[in-house]
Amino acid sequence: MSTDGYAKDVLVSPEWVEDHLDEFQSDDPAYRLVEVDVDTEAYDEGHAPGAIGFNWETQLQDQTTRDILTKEEFEDLLGSHGISEDSTVVLYGDNSNWFAAYTYWQFKYYGHDDVRLLNGGRDYWLENDFPLSEEAPDFDAVEYNAKGPFESIRAYRDDVQHAVDEGLPLVDVRSPEEFSGEILAPPGLQETAQRGGHIPGAENISWAATVNADGTFKSAEELEELYADQGIDGNETTVAYCRIGERSSIAWFALHELLGYDEVVNYDGSWTEWGNLVGAPIEKGN
Repeated sequence: MSTDGYAKDVLVSPEWVEDHLDEFQSDDPAYRLVEVDVDTEAYDEGHAPGAIGFNWETQLQDQTTRDILTKEEFEDLLGSHGISEDSTVVLYGDNSNWFAAYTYWQFKYYGHDDVRLLNGGRDYWLENDFPLSEEAPDFDAVEYNAKGPFESIRAYRDDVQHAVDEGLPLVDVRSPEEFSGEILAPPGLQETAQRGGHIPGAENISWAATVNADGTFKSAEELEELYADQGIDGNETTVAYCRIGERSSIAWFALHELLGYDEVVNYDGSWTEWGNLVGAPIEKGN
């Protein structure tokens, strides 16, 4: 247990990362630091020294099927950047780790044992004047052998329909305006659904409620109370979703990793899929 009472030791502090920058910059694959953003523009402007830059949009999802990477694609991506299955991998990124949390979830889907999130993400690193570099590392390629996939942490459309039918907990982490159906996507982002609203029975618990003003995660006690107030206590299979699966990864991380609730799944199809399904039930309003 960490000092914040978390069930698993899956967060590292910026100070810890700074203390290990030599290891992260070494060609030895024991330690690897990865920045994951929706694109690599921010990474190119400056990142933690030794950090590999992953483009979520083009490198961490299949461009043909809008699905997560296949096992082979995942192995190729990591191995080509000098990451082995034995590496201690620390992930961080923009938007309070939205895309880093999605990547963490994908790492766990393929059975990577030692992966952590940098608490606070890219914004915290920048705002507190931790070191930056514009140099992209060029590590020797290694062989990566993935395990899994471990389907127990992923939900598909049939699982979501089952949750609706059985009255199982659903956590919609989008904004109240998206949840109610007033808007289809956050302002400025592409609208990816035909219909607005939410999955019947879902509770609207914003991803932002899981983090402090500085982007670091709230304590286990605060997180437990946040979800318990909406009747979510880990005793039933809980489905987290958003628009495209990245914000819901934050909720999955908080529930499954920080609170240790075993039966939590991320519905990465999210509203982009559900809001376009013919015949799928929806609700509007708050």
